[in-house]
Amino acid sequence: MGTSGLRVSELALGTMTWGNGTDAETARAMLRDFVDAGGTTVDTAGSYEEGRSEAIIGELLGDVVPRSDLVLVSKAGVGHRNGRRMVDTSRRAMLAALDATLARLGTDHLDLWLANVWDENVPLEETLGALESAVNSGRVRYAGVSNYNGWQLARAATLCDVPLVANQVEYSLLARGAEAEILPAAEHVGAGLMCWAPLGRGALTGKYRGQVPSDSRAADTATAGYVEKYLEGRPARITDALATAAKGLQRTPLDVALSWLLEHPGVSTAVVGPRTQLQLKDILAATLAPLPEQIETVLREVSQLAAVPVA
Repeated sequence: MGTSGLRVSELALGTMTWGNGTDAETARAMLRDFVDAGGTTVDTAGSYEEGRSEAIIGELLGDVVPRSDLVLVSKAGVGHRNGRRMVDTSRRAMLAALDATLARLGTDHLDLWLANVWDENVPLEETLGALESAVNSGRVRYAGVSNYNGWQLARAATLCDVPLVANQVEYSLLARGAEAEILPAAEHVGAGLMCWAPLGRGALTGKYRGQVPSDSRAADTATAGYVEKYLEGRPARITDALATAAKGLQRTPLDVALSWLLEHPGVSTAVVGPRTQLQLKDILAATLAPLPEQIETVLREVSQLAAVPVA
């Protein structure tokens, strides 16, 4: 992970749906399959399904897989109250959330703990103080942040008394904004990127080309907004180009999309979030092999960020 000594698997198992879209038995099977395929890194957060995700993982530790075989990543700073999203990265809220996370997971430490978001209402030094306290107490091995832009990451890394080894951000062929400032900032401070939604929120699997599967997020009114912006216009054209490249390589669009992402310097792991065992099976079947230079060039050009006008 970045320039730290923390080793993570190329793919991290995201558990945002565990406890709702993914039940406990399916989660058990998915964790077993992930570990059997060589995966080590499991990503969760106290806010995922109001803690149910962490609780399910806690039930599986020592049963499906020994705690020592996993790199456990969790986040704090975001919660929900009366159906509303609440942001609070104060020292009190962060350390209370850490205590609750460790209790649900049934472990005495996290391998990596992230401040989930930048909080305009709390001094940055206070948020960083919570990360420092967690590391210095041994309850957290490494600290990092999530969804910080370039200057926020650089500022935090400058002020923090323990290394910030990771920044978890959205990054894929359909969301390349991280390249403008976040990737350079991460490289400068020695942090690795954990890329969430590496498959363009599901669009880069190709499953939405010409249809919306009835069991997909896009077909559910509660989650459709999460996917919709990637289904038409320029994102759809990028997905079509990806599908064409994958067909020529006799690989799946999913495999090519993940391979493209993981080849980028600074990317430490791609956080995949399958809801079903079948979806995970398709992900684990990916070769993650380097792409031919010509294919990489075409994909880079078709998904290129628009140039920012110079004033």
